[in-house]
Amino acid sequence: MNPRLALAASVAGAVVVALDGTVLTVAQPALQRDLDASYAAVQWTSTGYLIAVAGLLVFAGRLADRYGHRWLFGIGLLGFGAVSAGIAVAPGVGWVIGLRVVQGVCGALLQPATLGMLRAAYPPEGLRTPLAVRTAAIGLAAAAGPVVGGALVTGAGWRAVFLLNVVPAAVFGVLALARRAEPRRPEGRHQAGAPALDLPGALLLAALLTCLVHTLVALPASGWTPARLCGLAAAAGCAVALVRHERRTPGPLLPAAVVGAPAVASALGILVAASAALHGTLFACVYLLQRGLGLDALHCALLSLPLAVLMIAAAPCCAVLLRRAGARRTTVTAMAVLALGVLVLDRAAGALGFGAGFALLGAGFGTVMVAATHVVVREAEASSAGVAGGLQQTALNVGPVLGVALAATLTDAGGARAPLPVLAGVALVGAVAGRWLPGRFSGAGGGHGQERVRARVPARR
Repeated sequence: MNPRLALAASVAGAVVVALDGTVLTVAQPALQRDLDASYAAVQWTSTGYLIAVAGLLVFAGRLADRYGHRWLFGIGLLGFGAVSAGIAVAPGVGWVIGLRVVQGVCGALLQPATLGMLRAAYPPEGLRTPLAVRTAAIGLAAAAGPVVGGALVTGAGWRAVFLLNVVPAAVFGVLALARRAEPRRPEGRHQAGAPALDLPGALLLAALLTCLVHTLVALPASGWTPARLCGLAAAAGCAVALVRHERRTPGPLLPAAVVGAPAVASALGILVAASAALHGTLFACVYLLQRGLGLDALHCALLSLPLAVLMIAAAPCCAVLLRRAGARRTTVTAMAVLALGVLVLDRAAGALGFGAGFALLGAGFGTVMVAATHVVVREAEASSAGVAGGLQQTALNVGPVLGVALAATLTDAGGARAPLPVLAGVALVGAVAGRWLPGRFSGAGGGHGQERVRARVPARR
């Protein structure tokens, strides 16, 4: 696939998903009033999507490895846009919830492919810049989403926000499917080189993530009830069964070359820790600023604006840092900056303190996003790029849920500032995990600890 087209498609897919999540948050109150829905039902418009996408990301990545990243991307993006248009005309909240679950399935199909296409189109030494562009675009979408969503809801109603992504999804989806076919993976299960789908492993992983995500999402509202404990126990049981199955099956869903590589495991853990620290801190700061200091929503948004600005600016800077300092030093330093930002917010009392804290938060997280994702995508072989992309996206879905659940529990116990030192500790744990990341990559390949050269696929397909 042409590298420029692959980058444009990857950015478009990532931005469509990022915009969808941010504008929905703004639209939910109006949706609740218009459809006369309960608060719990409206929350399920987010929870249903999250459960569907988290449970299927890795399996969707395996499908992309088997049948082609561009093919899965096109189908997922077209489906995402079509379902979004359906939500815009939904007659009731039940329809919205059901369609959001279907949209989560489509999101799971396209998200791993956005990274898989980059891995297939660019040589390993050329991945820094496209990943930085992709991350900056996500940051821009996250910053613009609430503004655009608020304007649409105010001017045209909540249904308009779901039409926002329809045209770009249709355009890039059609372009992805209309281009000359890429060399296809062997489709028969018994053909040489065809990655096995491992349906039992996919079902166990989906059950594990569904139990975990549902439990963590419900935890802030209900607390540690017997149902929540049963959910965690079920997730643990699925995890044990998944490990046993993956060790015994000849074609595992999670190849040992991916999940068993210290650099990849470390990068995934860092993404979970960073996203947990970020989103948990934002959750705590909403309560701190609005309830503790009496600020309105607009003032809170303005105070947090440095986060988005520094996240966008950090992405291209990280590409330079990766080349000069290597993934290990860049990521460890960025996690320390992220932790420092949380601690500054914990001590902040005025606009300057909160602005500085949010700026450090954005600079640290933006850098970590590029650096850790670079390690995951680069270290994975091209035949497992989809699975690697699915794992990266799963980490970025599970981390925020974990962080918000932790922040909500600690806020109930000790006030709005109570979670912040703990979340800074979570970020520092991620910094410690950075010791297993590789140093500077050589021009031809990468590896852990020392420079090594591995055979790679050609730059284009």
